[in-house]
Formats: sequence, structure tokens, C-alpha cells
Amino acid sequence: MKSFFKNTRFKLIFSILAFLLVGALLAGAVGHGETAQSAVVGTVTAPLHYVAQKISNGIDHVFGNLKGNAEYEKEIRSLKDQISDYKARLADYENLKSQNDLYKDFLELKENNPNYKFEEASVIARDSSDIYKSFTISKGAVNGIKVGDAVLYRKCLIGVIDKVYPDYSIVKTVLDVNFNVSAYEIISGEISYVTGNAKLAREGKCKMANLPSSTNVAYGSIICTAGIGGTIPKGLVIGSVTAVEEESTDISSHAVIAPEADLDEITECFVLTDF
Repeated sequence: MKSFFKNTRFKLIFSILAFLLVGALLAGAVGHGETAQSAVVGTVTAPLHYVAQKISNGIDHVFGNLKGNAEYEKEIRSLKDQISDYKARLADYENLKSQNDLYKDFLELKENNPNYKFEEASVIARDSSDIYKSFTISKGAVNGIKVGDAVLYRKCLIGVIDKVYPDYSIVKTVLDVNFNVSAYEIISGEISYVTGNAKLAREGKCKMANLPSSTNVAYGSIICTAGIGGTIPKGLVIGSVTAVEEESTDISSHAVIAPEADLDEITECFVLTDF
């Protein structure tokens, strides 16, 4: 029997009962109108209620923020959609403006040269490894395209047809070392020819070669096709002179020419099929 009272389990039970009894006496003393049992239980569980309330408040706060964030994200998505729509409209406007400028110059060229026959084409492929910037167009032999036909952008010569297939063609640009066309400077009338150069091609330029050391061609001069040989008509603009340099191999000089059209930006062009 003595061992029972010394048992740890007995001591624990006795401590709990004593705690409950003290709680009941305190509740009766302060007279809150509660039963002793409820007061004790309330005393014991009060911290748990406090913790539960804090957790509940925290959950409400988190879900409130999530709801607010969802609304913000919805508004942000809406604004992004509007921005994308405006960008698309701006791109369409720029494309239309570019096409209008292209057709305006084309019609002017056509009015001044009623015998010219053109075929409109789109650029459908480029060779990114080609320093001469050759490209493929959407028209070919079935459209009357022939090797050697001049390829124009607005009023400018940008190259000639190099290879023809039934429904597409490859354009050799004015930067190519194998490109060659008679040309003249519009003020002095000095005549020579324009061709490509590997070093200049990397800078997006070509040259008017075989000029005398005393040439009248100078910085800013405009170079146009001379029409000699009959393969390309006279008066198509090739570009403007950015420098005149002496040749290292002889006493002649050459003019460095920046093409009038940016070959990397061209998406549409015209092929002169007859003139």
C-alpha cells in the first residue's frame, strides 16, 4: 500500500486533482458566477483559445492578401494584353507606312518610265552566314523572272537575280564581289562601275572602282546606274559616297559607297522584268 502512494502515476494524478481543486476555490472566491469546473477549464484552456484566435486571424489575413493579389494580377494581365494589342497596332501601322513609301516611289518610277515592267516579291529567306547578304524572293520563272534582272527597293538598285527556280529566285546584292554594273556620279557625270569587295561587304558597303587619282567623285556624291550594256537601265540610285581611297596596287582610286537601302531591313522588293 505504501508503495502505491509512492508511485509516480499516483503523484501525477494527485497533482492534477489538487490543481483543479485550487482552481475551483479561486473561482468561488472571485465570484464570477461560473461553476468551479468551468472556471478551471477556462483557466486551463485560455492560452489555447488565444493561440487559436491568432491562427484564425492570420489565416484571414493571408487569404485576404491572396484575394487582393489575385485582383492585382488580373489587372496586370489586362494591362499587358492592352500593351500587346497597342504594339501589334503600331507594328501594323509601321508596316503600312513602309509599304506606302515603297509604293509611292515605285509609282513615281513607273510614271517616269512607262515601259518598265515590274514583278513585286517578298523576301522569304536569308543566308545569315553570307557576308554579301544574298536573299531569296517569292517569285520565279513562272512569274517571268530571269537571271540578270534588276532588283529594286523603292528607286534604288539593291542587286540582280542570280539564280531562278520555278517559284522563287536568289538575289545577288550590290555588295557581292561578283556583282558588276556600270555607274556614274550625277554631278560630274564621271563613269566607271560598281562592284563588291569582301572587306567592305562586312561594313555593308561596296565600291565604285577604277577611278583616276584626280577623280571628281567626292564624299556625299550620289552614284547611279549608267545603263551601259543594256542589262540594267540608266538612272537607278545605288548609293552615296562615304570616302575616296587610293588603290594600293596601282595609281587609280575607288569610292566607298553606302547603298541607299538597308539590305538587312528589306522585306519587299520589285524585280524589273523588262524596260
